Amino acid sequence: MPKNSKVVKRELDDEVIESVKDLLSNEDSSDDAFKKSELMVDDQEEKDVDVEEGSDVEDERPAWNSKLQYILAQVGFSVGLGNVWRFPYLCQKNGGGAYLVPYLILLLIIGIPLFFLELAVGQRIRRGSIGVWNYISPKLGGIGFASCVVCFFVALYYNVIIGWSLFYFSQSFQHPLPWDQCPLVKNTSHTFVEPECEKSSATTYYWYREALNISSSLSESGGLNWKMTICLLAAWVMVCLAMIKGIQSSGKIMYFSSLFPYVVLLCFLIRGLLLNGSVDGIRHMFTPKLEIMLEPKVWREAATQVFFALGLGFGGVIAFSSYNKRDNNCHFDAVLVSFINFFTSVLATLVVFAVLGFKANIINEKCVIQNSEKILKLLKIGNLSQDMIPHHINFSSITAEDYNLVYDIIQKVKEEEFDSLGLKSCQIEDELNKAVQGTGLAFIAFTEAMTHFPASPFWSVMFFLMLVNLGLGSMFGTIEGIITPIVDTFKVRKEILTVICCLVAFFIGLIFVQRSGNYFVTMFDDYSATLPLLIVVILENIAVTRIYGIDKFIEDLKDMLGFSPSQYYYYMWKYVSPLVLLCLLVASIVQMGLSPPGYSAWIEDTATEEFHSYPTWGMIVCISLMVLAILPVPIVFMVRRCNLIDDSSSSLASVSYKRGRIIKEPVNLEGDNTSLIHGKSPSEMPSPNFGKNIYRKQTGSPTLDTAPNGRYGIGYLMADMPDMPESDL
Repeated sequence: MPKNSKVVKRELDDEVIESVKDLLSNEDSSDDAFKKSELMVDDQEEKDVDVEEGSDVEDERPAWNSKLQYILAQVGFSVGLGNVWRFPYLCQKNGGGAYLVPYLILLLIIGIPLFFLELAVGQRIRRGSIGVWNYISPKLGGIGFASCVVCFFVALYYNVIIGWSLFYFSQSFQHPLPWDQCPLVKNTSHTFVEPECEKSSATTYYWYREALNISSSLSESGGLNWKMTICLLAAWVMVCLAMIKGIQSSGKIMYFSSLFPYVVLLCFLIRGLLLNGSVDGIRHMFTPKLEIMLEPKVWREAATQVFFALGLGFGGVIAFSSYNKRDNNCHFDAVLVSFINFFTSVLATLVVFAVLGFKANIINEKCVIQNSEKILKLLKIGNLSQDMIPHHINFSSITAEDYNLVYDIIQKVKEEEFDSLGLKSCQIEDELNKAVQGTGLAFIAFTEAMTHFPASPFWSVMFFLMLVNLGLGSMFGTIEGIITPIVDTFKVRKEILTVICCLVAFFIGLIFVQRSGNYFVTMFDDYSATLPLLIVVILENIAVTRIYGIDKFIEDLKDMLGFSPSQYYYYMWKYVSPLVLLCLLVASIVQMGLSPPGYSAWIEDTATEEFHSYPTWGMIVCISLMVLAILPVPIVFMVRRCNLIDDSSSSLASVSYKRGRIIKEPVNLEGDNTSLIHGKSPSEMPSPNFGKNIYRKQTGSPTLDTAPNGRYGIGYLMADMPDMPESDL
């Protein structure tokens, strides 16, 4: 018995020695204990599970019900009001059809690559913008916070535009439309047309006086416009109800809000092509002016439009893609959504200029009739000779071509005294060359054209309902860019956060529904997003390509997609896109410096717009908007750089994986060569550095320790190893 006992003891000692050797030597045999663990999401569950540190409660991350729902969400976010009232204006202003060439080139250089980059990091890390950039580089974690601030600023005034559309929508259920005719003013003696309306037009008067009741300057508040206040409240209630359950509620609304605008645009295009003069508008639109295409300004404006059309830097793209499965083909999504956005802009341009061609034709006909009457009067009083008029001209039914023939003859014969005759050249191109954009296009020019449509109330209802849906689609992505990062980071309830966010935004947004509110909308639109978003996207590019490493990122994409992305993206991300973005940033700063900061004020007495410079306090607000938007980046960098916050107490900058579950890991993340979003099995990764932390804490402690691997602390949780009595070793 003693002899046998010694043999058994020797065998046990040998096993213990071998085990200790394995642990100390870090041999690959130690990986056998982890082969059942994967960084990939569990294929059976097909979902990630967030586990709070020290808690047994598991919070499942929501997911899209279908790929179609996700695509519609991304399309709804990227396709917004700018596609309808900004792109056609830029196309007309910058060379017509020739403008499409620089736009397409820049879409391929900066649009699709950067859109693909945001989709990829959001889908792989499955967090909002704050979490994503903390994981990739804690020192650049301020990028996510900056995106949230910009989203909030944009949401403040963007929902005001939805409120304006709701007001016009509510006023469209009457015939004739209230902006069809100038109102009449009655006094004790007689009735006359409202002077402000008579000096401008019915639609212009209705917009500035009836809808906005606008003041004459930014400093003149004028109190709240209660009609617009109610519309703004309705807009925020709609957004809140749609977003309160996250993508579970907003995803279903996307089927209508994203598809309905296309139905309306197609209906308008078909109706517009049947109108007289629509072909003239489309021909004018797409007649290329190649000499303009070579101007640097055209390329700058095309790059800016590409940048903002896809919603880069807002965080909405990252938030939406974070609810995808990790093996989703986000490259296909990036190309598809980008080209849907482009063709939507072209479709909207066709619609706008078909309708504006019809409007220009009507105005041109009125011009011909008025000036023909002037010619008849001049013939009667003898200022013009009847011999000058060709015999086939009939002034009772004169065409535009005949009038222009008579006009040219009179101009040649009466060259010296022609100006005193007061005749005008009635050319349809002159009317089409009057460039309008933004609210001027939607609420004045397009609205005026619709008053000439048969069944004009129906078309007005459809148009403004389309604007509401376009706005809501973009608002969903903007609010998601605020809610998702905060929920992921601070683990607050989404419903409560959504309600609080909407309430705060509504009360701050009351500055936009004052009588001077339109001027504040212009201020926020010009200064709150342009420069901050450019800086954000440049830093995003640097974080992925320079700090995280472009080669590792390409490997991560290969693992996620199942194929290696084209080398085209490698060169775009590493060299071309950053250079183009830097040039765009410099050009935008120069343009901002050369353009005097100000706004167009509506002067009631003259019924015209007049440029006003911002007062001193207005300039302070403009500068503050830009500084506040980008301020989180240097603050977070300095906090991380100077270790002002102990990383061990923060959950923002670490992540561990256990069988497809992401758990918080309080470790220092700085300096690691291990891929954060690289989904390899443990046997393919470097073996963990074993030490005293590889075991579960002994009884009485619910917290699990991990074995950090590299700078970013990607550890393999040792929770599956049973507790072993000390005597066993």
